[in-house]
Amino acid sequence: MAKYHASTQNIKVAVDAAILTIREDELCVLLIQMKKAPFEAQWALPGGLIEEDETTETAAQRILKESTGLTQVYLEQLMTFDEPDRDPAGRVISVAHVALVPDEKVSLTTNEKYMDVRWWPVSKLPPLAYDHKQVVKITVERIKTKIQYTNIVWSLLPKEFTLTELQRVYEIILGETLDKRNFRKRIAELHMIKATGKKRYGQAHRPAALYRFKDKKLVFVQVV
Repeated sequence: MAKYHASTQNIKVAVDAAILTIREDELCVLLIQMKKAPFEAQWALPGGLIEEDETTETAAQRILKESTGLTQVYLEQLMTFDEPDRDPAGRVISVAHVALVPDEKVSLTTNEKYMDVRWWPVSKLPPLAYDHKQVVKITVERIKTKIQYTNIVWSLLPKEFTLTELQRVYEIILGETLDKRNFRKRIAELHMIKATGKKRYGQAHRPAALYRFKDKKLVFVQVV
């Protein structure tokens, strides 16, 4: 392998955003359809090079807002992807981030760089450009682990929700059915949600009490 002096390096830094939501009872990731060769018409995570005055975090916040219109949601750095040949256009290091968003508040937008933008179930992904299949895989593993010892599911739920809806989010991400009685007992013990005093009517079952999270920031709690 050829070696180069540091002064001759031409390495660019990008951010890719794995934006997740729960919709139609599935964990989904936001993908854009690319225009530029060699990935024309292929799907990828939204992202791009960071601006001169940006950190990787502020770049991720910008990409999130441009893609969904949202700002006050859970966002964290995932990891760095730096294989030398990950981008055929040249040496680009990507600092991937993961964001969790509530489906009801998202307004998908695209721009002149993309052909389309849409949600895809993580279990039914199309072929992805770059190394984005690996990015999505690691993202799902990270969130599956992290929801077990933190409160980050607040970022996937609407402002007010039922206990059944809360449990269903955990079940979708974990891929397993949880015991209703044990789950509710544990949630009550953690004191991370509070009753709103309101109920949801108009469904097949009796009116369900509505709750909200006490904190919409990262809190470490052993949920499951």
